[in-house]
Amino acid sequence: MAKKSKKAKKKLPMAYKPIGFALGWTSGTVAGMAFQKVWKLVRHEDDAPDALDRDRRWGEILLAAAIQGAIFAVVRSAVDRAGAKAIERSTGTWPVPEKGGRD
Repeated sequence: MAKKSKKAKKKLPMAYKPIGFALGWTSGTVAGMAFQKVWKLVRHEDDAPDALDRDRRWGEILLAAAIQGAIFAVVRSAVDRAGAKAIERSTGTWPVPEKGGRD
């Protein structure tokens, strides 16, 4: 019986990969929408600056990148954690090996 349980635990991380991919894609979409709304509140502009925008200053570009990075990290972590907790509740097993998750 112990062998069967161990095999099931090894298969779960592989089975979680497509779920994790879908969660990642969803979190990226949600974070992008959140960033657009935050940028509009912060700068009252519809479009955030891009690193290659010639007419934007360094400060604007770095501010946009910092806000975007923070939002993406928070949303991705929240979605990943919620997905892992849901898998654990439904299967009784954490979906990734004990020592980590993302590379």
